[in-house]
Amino acid sequence: MAAQIRAVVSAQWLANAVKTKLVGPKLRILDGSWYLAKSKRDAREEFSQKHIPGASRSSPYDHMLPTSSDFSRYVGELGIENDTHVVVYDTSDFGSYSAPPLWWMFRVFGLGSVSVLDGGLKNWLAEGHPVTSDYSEPERRDFQASLNQSWVKSFEDVLENIKTKQVQVVDARSAGRFRGTEPEPREGEEYSVSGHFPGAINMPFTSFLDSSGKHLGTETLAKLFKEAGVDLEKPLWASCGSGVTACHVILAAHRLGYSGIGLYDGSWGEFFKRAPPEYIISEREGKKG
Repeated sequence: MAAQIRAVVSAQWLANAVKTKLVGPKLRILDGSWYLAKSKRDAREEFSQKHIPGASRSSPYDHMLPTSSDFSRYVGELGIENDTHVVVYDTSDFGSYSAPPLWWMFRVFGLGSVSVLDGGLKNWLAEGHPVTSDYSEPERRDFQASLNQSWVKSFEDVLENIKTKQVQVVDARSAGRFRGTEPEPREGEEYSVSGHFPGAINMPFTSFLDSSGKHLGTETLAKLFKEAGVDLEKPLWASCGSGVTACHVILAAHRLGYSGIGLYDGSWGEFFKRAPPEYIISEREGKKG
């Protein structure tokens, strides 16, 4: 089944599935919206007021991966089993923000049949599809997670790669955060200095979306990677601020036929805290000791 599943599905496709009552044990819709505290948005409250019919509320664990047993239990409670097709979306103004990390999380725990809704709720509404405040608790199912550890990269992996330069690393943050000219959006000392680690290549996650928030076509994606100097035939890892938008890089590469791309789960939030000052490249002041 997984081989036939598209990584990105259209609102019309999902609307047809909702209309023909296909949502159930074999097709689950998840709202994976998540926001930084400074946005003053409550994703759970928004879901209670308005969501795609048949959807359940899910939230990517706060960045770092859960254990396989925790993920199995949580996903099972959402009515998902190992042969369920899961469609994830979010309510971001970008059109897609926190849905790709949820897509990646399912894949890293062994579910290949997972898709991102193209353009999220933003485009679902723009195309005139229905929303509801009604919610029915799904019947619990059995999901057996199996973590693919090779897709998850650690601080030590990144540190070693800075020395060996064996793997390309794409950073999905904005150009200003990457260069160090804009502050990190999170509060706290560990995020006080933006910048990047040696060898990183900047491809802001918004560059993978068109002006309406839909995902770019594969031809345009291939051109983007090429222009950024990324060779998809060679090893590639993705990073960002905390492991969320890096998954846009992985999704884009996956749509071009490349899998096995590693995610630096801790991303800049961890790297800045742990790395020696000489590995902090920033156009602002350097790391404070």
